[in-house]
Amino acid sequence: MAETSAFREAVCGWANGGPGERARELAGRLGLRTAVLLEGLSDLAAVETLAARQGRDLAAEGVCVVQMAGAMNVGRYALTLGPPGLGLRLTGLCDIRERPFYERGFGRAGAPADTVFACSDDLEDELVRALGTAHVEELVHAEGDDRAWQTFLRQPAQLGRPRPQQLRRFLGTKKGRKIRYGHLLVEALGPGQVPAPLTHLFASL
Repeated sequence: MAETSAFREAVCGWANGGPGERARELAGRLGLRTAVLLEGLSDLAAVETLAARQGRDLAAEGVCVVQMAGAMNVGRYALTLGPPGLGLRLTGLCDIRERPFYERGFGRAGAPADTVFACSDDLEDELVRALGTAHVEELVHAEGDDRAWQTFLRQPAQLGRPRPQQLRRFLGTKKGRKIRYGHLLVEALGPGQVPAPLTHLFASL
């Protein structure tokens, strides 16, 4: 786990103009063959949680999951991790509106874009729909966020909005909340509830 974290840090530095020697060394030591490119930390929390639930050790399988701090960085990460850089097979998960960034980034790196799996809106939307709003609200209550949730619902901008949209917006209103719920929502999934984009992503690894 420590070497995986070190690899992610080295890749971030390389993608942002730093040297690539450390990333190359760690990639070889870890036996990496595939890189999963994610937009942010909440997506990383969800993917790592699902891997643990499925009993998969992605590192042992030669898979490294990397969050890029935004889909617009995908071009640099694809060049770093894909054929022009480390030569890893690329795959990824993104919001539907960010798919063009992924397609262009993968194309520039000479990697096929058919292993990019897009959520219908975003991953939180997929998870809320999979669980149902009532279940998600139960999780909010169980996490001690009910007071903040009720205060949020009284905001004028939220009046009359569909409950799924309110929940998605609420999850992003406080630093760290999306990451925490990225883990919690995946943990709460029952049999047959894993959203299709996540199912397809894991089947591709």
